[in-house]
Amino acid sequence: MLLRYRGSEGMVAWAFHRISGIAIWLFVLLHVLDIYLAGGNPNVYDDILKFYASTPGRIMEVLLGAALLYHALNGIRIMLMDLWPSLTAYHKQMWYANWAIFVGLGLPGAFIIMRPALGL
Repeated sequence: MLLRYRGSEGMVAWAFHRISGIAIWLFVLLHVLDIYLAGGNPNVYDDILKFYASTPGRIMEVLLGAALLYHALNGIRIMLMDLWPSLTAYHKQMWYANWAIFVGLGLPGAFIIMRPALGL
């Protein structure tokens, strides 16, 4: 029974919104920690900056950007439906439009972030 998913776009949008929100929250905690280290232990801070500039660090940055972009776009979709309830009839189309915008903005952004790691 657990393997039979019967939800639709709305449930997936809800799940992605929650997951991206948690990822953003974890980033904020990490950011507070690394900013603290800038004054508390500059050598460790420099090591963290080197990690951020590495390929795994850049991949994490791309994932963070994806979480931020998805969370923002889905939040706008939710606000539009809250402000204009008649738009709820088009929630699936709006969700697919979010994905089109996400891909259109996200892929170039990911390429820019990953360009140094790709040697370009």
